[in-house]
Amino acid sequence: MDRIVIVGGGAAGLAAAETLRREGYAGSIAMVCDEPELPYDRPPLSKQVLTGAWDADRTRFREAAHYAGLGVRLVSGRADALDAGGRTVYLADGDALGFDGLIIATGVRPRRLPAQHGLAGVHVLRDRPDAAALRAAFAAGGRVVIVGGGFLGMEVAAAARGLGLEVTVIEPLEQPMIRQVGGLIGAEVARLHRAHGVDLRTGIGVTELRSDTATAAGRRVSGVALTDGTVVPADCVLVAIGSVPATDWLAASGLAIGDGVECDEYCRAAPGIYAAGDVASWVNPRYQRRMRVEHRMNATEQGTAAARNLLRGDVEPFAPLPYFWTDQYHVKIQVHGHPSIGCEASVEEGSPADSKFVALYRLDGAPTAVLGWNAPTRMPRYRKLLLG
Repeated sequence: MDRIVIVGGGAAGLAAAETLRREGYAGSIAMVCDEPELPYDRPPLSKQVLTGAWDADRTRFREAAHYAGLGVRLVSGRADALDAGGRTVYLADGDALGFDGLIIATGVRPRRLPAQHGLAGVHVLRDRPDAAALRAAFAAGGRVVIVGGGFLGMEVAAAARGLGLEVTVIEPLEQPMIRQVGGLIGAEVARLHRAHGVDLRTGIGVTELRSDTATAAGRRVSGVALTDGTVVPADCVLVAIGSVPATDWLAASGLAIGDGVECDEYCRAAPGIYAAGDVASWVNPRYQRRMRVEHRMNATEQGTAAARNLLRGDVEPFAPLPYFWTDQYHVKIQVHGHPSIGCEASVEEGSPADSKFVALYRLDGAPTAVLGWNAPTRMPRYRKLLLG
């Protein structure tokens, strides 16, 4: 191979580029980035950047000289189509990039509410401009309503409360973060946020966003109407209801697209075409099933694996033990493994009352994941248990 194109400038794309050079690939590498900034890390956007603890530039993975030193050409633009047979990626501005090998790492895009999303004061949080807009809204003060009680919604709730803002979180399920950590830990997350003054409303949905004021920029959100008939006043609304894989540009490519780009255990979507990170749906040999993981460490590990398999010819099945974390107030939650639906969780060490404990997840009696709540030193032993 003489020409490799990486579509996506996030953690997975960067890991792929660095791995290609580390493995001895000497041909050209073009990395397509759909943002004008140098590639940057996203997890700090909902925490350190949003609170003002970090300047946005601190999220950069590397400076420009690093890419030049690697011989990686950063191409600013958005991928618009893929001709898999013709080995060409077409960009929205009309440019075309030919390739011998391709790594797709386009990530995800935020889900939006079906209506009223265009109101002023309604936000999503995925990229640096999103974070800057939300940070400006927080600086203006007022009442913040967060629609969605997953990882992102609860991290932003903690950040907003840390800034002294009035915060309401709307979650249709019975506990926040229940899809990620289950009901037992979800209840602890709920207690944590309520203890910090968040108005957390669970088991209730949103019917519409209300607007009773108009500005020069258009109508502005004024409230969130709920399924119980109440209306929560709002000056700022964050929609954090999940994300969808960024695969629209692949619609006519001939690749299998389901919940992401469907790949085999080697991250291969087609001969010479691989996918990595949030956009990739692959068969994880560890669990013997297809999965798509939207976590920072997975992006780096999968970008590395995809690049190696592209070069070596599918010699390394990608079978990770997933790892993710979240920081909220004084609490660090870390999870190793896959706490899937149907798992039973039990506290093995410590106590929620002491804000330091370890919970083990089991499925049919077999351990599948471990969660640490302010317990980083206790996690390695349980991780070894999961690795067998």
